[in-house]
Amino acid sequence: MILVETPRRKLVTQLVSWGHWFALLNIFIAIIIAAIYIFNSPGPDTLLGTVYLFATWFSHIGFLTFIGFVIFILPLCYWVPKAKVVKTTASILAALALALLALDALLYTKYGVHLSINSANLIRTEAQTALAEFGWQQWGFFVLLFMVWLSFQLIAANAIWQRIERLQRRKLGLPITTFFVACFVSSHTMHIWADANLYQPIVRQDDMFPLSYPAKAKTLLAKYNLLDIEDYQQRKELQFNQNITGINYPTDPLYCPVDKTKKVVILMVTEGELPASLAGLMRVDHHYGVNSNLVSGIDTVLYGLPELYHAALRDYPPILLELPTTQGLSVALYGSDVGEQTKFAPYKVSWSDFKQQIDSASANLAIGFISASQLTEIFNTALVDNYKVLVSHFSAAPNFNQGLMTNFSVNHSISSREDLAPTALQLLGCNANPKIYSTGSAMIDNSQSDYVVSTLGSKVLLFTATQRIEVLSNGNVKIFDLLSGEEAFNQVDTNILSQAIKRLSRFSAKKIN
Repeated sequence: MILVETPRRKLVTQLVSWGHWFALLNIFIAIIIAAIYIFNSPGPDTLLGTVYLFATWFSHIGFLTFIGFVIFILPLCYWVPKAKVVKTTASILAALALALLALDALLYTKYGVHLSINSANLIRTEAQTALAEFGWQQWGFFVLLFMVWLSFQLIAANAIWQRIERLQRRKLGLPITTFFVACFVSSHTMHIWADANLYQPIVRQDDMFPLSYPAKAKTLLAKYNLLDIEDYQQRKELQFNQNITGINYPTDPLYCPVDKTKKVVILMVTEGELPASLAGLMRVDHHYGVNSNLVSGIDTVLYGLPELYHAALRDYPPILLELPTTQGLSVALYGSDVGEQTKFAPYKVSWSDFKQQIDSASANLAIGFISASQLTEIFNTALVDNYKVLVSHFSAAPNFNQGLMTNFSVNHSISSREDLAPTALQLLGCNANPKIYSTGSAMIDNSQSDYVVSTLGSKVLLFTATQRIEVLSNGNVKIFDLLSGEEAFNQVDTNILSQAIKRLSRFSAKKIN
């Protein structure tokens, strides 16, 4: 018996083959469009994170595009085996789908969200605003743009159809399929491992691409004793987002009256050593400062926030400077390392002006980032008599205990650089809750905390009376004795650590999911 391939079967075979090549073309286009997500997201800082990024980029976008082909185009090849109908329908669907992907990418760029039910209200609001502003020119442009895009799809579909026999002879299906399958399997395998180990360079990429649901296997791993689920849950509680893209500063509207008779000076020694004692000042023990560099330390003093937030604060003037100024107080800021940032310009003065204002007690708030020799030049009995004084310094890690001297009583047994801004504002008469604008607290308050918390690079650092606790980016915890500096293998209080993480995260602007 001789089996002869019918014209219908031959056409269906050609249409299916054409569909695969058409899908492949659109996979490459979709991958190019999806590069927008990568360019507008924090890049991984490890080789493994970068490998995962490329693997999931190619495999996830390729998978979404191919699934669209299987669901919408492949059935047409069998149900309606007419080349013109299939090509036209596929071109329209591809043009719409890729336009939707581009819209999602633009939405992610602006708001950090994807098209979903949860973001429907945001999209509706934006659409209403756009519709109100669009004229016929804008609508005409978008219609023309879509027609050009649709025309490209139709031309590409016809070009592939005319060359389908030649393309069928090329044995590219197996290597291309192998590549995408390898990317798919490797990306999900890496994510299972990263999720179990809370490996942030990979885990924080979870929401980068639309409809992304990377594989997780915590329950399965725990079942075969490959994962301690209790330890995992504890470490997960201690994680926080280190890539702040937005900030609520302050968290609530802030207004508090200040006393124009009050005067405060903060002097931070950035060069040389802080003297062991200064006449009229009391030394405060256990005052900690945590910063990667001097510029970061200056921002911490002025904002009362750890370096975790400094990049997001770029366009915000410090409340420590802005609030007194708006109420008519004289504010003087000096420091060669303060930089030329516009937000500091209204408050910056030269060294001679800074010294003159302090000598004449004309400044209500004076903040100086000075050298040890300048401290000697400016410090005198009149300064102590006229001002509430805070003197500290910057020293390189690992010497986190920075030293602090004041001429007023400090009610905290442990304090940090983040406490300086709330303390200065309260000394000026502002009784607003420091939680609104700082992770620190006023040192003249009677409320006492058993710890201070800050960030250093990707680590959270928490100081108690006897220990320095470091929480790494994957939630692992290391404890060090403050006196010896040696690592201590004590049981950590997870409740305190959880409270500290929540305190740090208070100013992070939440994304809509």
